[in-house]
Amino acid sequence: MPLPVCLLLMFAGLWLLGKRPHRKSGRRLLAAGVILLLLVSNNLVSTWLILPLEGSYPAMTELASDQAPPTALVRCRYVVVLGGGHGDMEALPAVSKLSPFALARLTEGVRLLRALPDARLIVSGPGIDDHPTHASVLAAAAVSLGVASERIIRIETARDTEDESQAVRQIVGDAPVALVTSAWHMPRAAVLFQQAGVDALPCPADFLAKPVPGWHASDFNCEPDALNRSTYAVREYIGRVWLWLRAKA
Repeated sequence: MPLPVCLLLMFAGLWLLGKRPHRKSGRRLLAAGVILLLLVSNNLVSTWLILPLEGSYPAMTELASDQAPPTALVRCRYVVVLGGGHGDMEALPAVSKLSPFALARLTEGVRLLRALPDARLIVSGPGIDDHPTHASVLAAAAVSLGVASERIIRIETARDTEDESQAVRQIVGDAPVALVTSAWHMPRAAVLFQQAGVDALPCPADFLAKPVPGWHASDFNCEPDALNRSTYAVREYIGRVWLWLRAKA
């Protein structure tokens, strides 16, 4: 993750500054940490990092009630929403417990499900200790958004995207599915679902990079949101390298 790497460089640089023979190296490490942090926190750099991931698959078009859904979507028998994390505050409704990208994924899944009256919703995510599983929170949130509980299938033991792909394959067999996850996560998820033998239609959600045409002064700002974009992008690139090393991509 970029932030811990930057902090590690800066702390190492500060420590070396106190060692007379290594002060030059300390200054270099400190400068490297600061410069790297400025880069990964920059709107322009973070957008440049994440756009290739989010541009791999187009978003599903608007689904107007007076128009037929796209043929590729109509054939889907399931809508699969991959897990994205939640909090466990009991006083909150299920929708408010979801992380921002889990909520974005579920919202897209529900939108697609409304255009597919015969399809079922698959939600995924394990639990921690005795807390409710992420799949159960997603299911409760989907019910609160109008999805009938009998249309929901929960996968509560999958720990990561690879586990999710294999669990979905066991449930759906050869039936086509609409796969919903964050746009920056979709390239890796699509590869894993393909490897698992799932006939998946990528339906990305939760787009983080929404650049406005032209150049703007805000492009050069350093912001927490930009650092988040860089973090997700770097993690996904590392994940794709890991797939390649394991001969899965």
